[in-house]
Amino acid sequence: MATVSTRPSSGPARREQLSTRIAFFIAGFGMAAWAPLVPFAKARVGVGEGALGLLLLCLGIGSIVTMPFAGALAARIGCRFVITVSALLLCLSLPLLAWVSNLPLLIVVLLVFGAGVGAIDVSMNIQAIIVERASGRSMMSGFHGLFSLGGIAGAAGVAALLRAGASPLAAMLVVIGGIAVALAMAAPHLLPYGSRREGPSFAFPRGIVLFIGVLCFIAFMTEGAVLDWSAVFLTSVRGMEASSAGLGYAAFALTMTIGRFLGDRIVQRFGGTNVIICGSLCAAAGFALTVLGLSWQVALLGYALVGVGCSNVVPILFTSVGRQTVMPENVAVPAITTLGYAGILVGPPAIGFVGHAAGLSAAFLIVAFLLLGVAASGRVLREAEVAT
Repeated sequence: MATVSTRPSSGPARREQLSTRIAFFIAGFGMAAWAPLVPFAKARVGVGEGALGLLLLCLGIGSIVTMPFAGALAARIGCRFVITVSALLLCLSLPLLAWVSNLPLLIVVLLVFGAGVGAIDVSMNIQAIIVERASGRSMMSGFHGLFSLGGIAGAAGVAALLRAGASPLAAMLVVIGGIAVALAMAAPHLLPYGSRREGPSFAFPRGIVLFIGVLCFIAFMTEGAVLDWSAVFLTSVRGMEASSAGLGYAAFALTMTIGRFLGDRIVQRFGGTNVIICGSLCAAAGFALTVLGLSWQVALLGYALVGVGCSNVVPILFTSVGRQTVMPENVAVPAITTLGYAGILVGPPAIGFVGHAAGLSAAFLIVAFLLLGVAASGRVLREAEVAT
């Protein structure tokens, strides 16, 4: 297998690291640009909330179906090819998402958009594992921080364009222009190879990979819980005005982004497993504070703590899957990413079911309990690292 120079000071290594950061930014930017378009798409196709929820599942289905193929292609053809094609799929899909008014066609476009999101997610993480390993230092949190920053820029930028009077289609043309420029900067230095090619192209996760995948499921489910239910909790339980209820997710996203940009130094100083343990405990405490506090201000502080705690859990888990030897990366990365996305898809509806039966407070406390389980897993991850 080709290798990246292990000298952190070398020009090629720096360019490969920069291209990886740009790829993560593109993924977050392109994915988040869709969020402000959802109300417009709902109005164009004339569906209700229930049908819209089913429609949005198409994005997740497209992602999950594509992920194993993306890992196999990255190993066979290279990360550069998969990341480039995936970004182009985003560029193709976004204008159509802003224009299509036919329900069956919108379903197809969402599946294609989801395929692009899933493929770029897998391939950029495979590249990140290779580049981080070659650098000899922790870099994964910073890479994921660029994804978070891209998400903020995509959602806020499109929202600002729409508020300024731009049409959804015009806003998407601006977005794909930005993606095209960023891709042109990154593509020459994306890796023309993938990871180790031995082993099957597709395999069910096993051993430590399955264990890491379950932890990813819980971490992604936690993010989905805040994304989908924080505003509902603030309005229905804490009496917050609906116009301000988005502050819950904003507090979470802000502290998560900051935590990821600081994460590499924290991981280098304290170790990945210690950060997972402390981060999961912090996130669990955040949910407890949200539930047990008596005001929306305290709830916002709780969501901020959840963001701090969760910020580096997923990046460290991706680093861990790059160190294990049970399965090759081109199989292991799609496996844990698929389980993570399953957490986003399955978790929020499950929280809604529990919330309907016992209240959202009880549902959030269950998530906090699962996060305590993630914290308890730190010993298993540490033993696995020692074994490899």
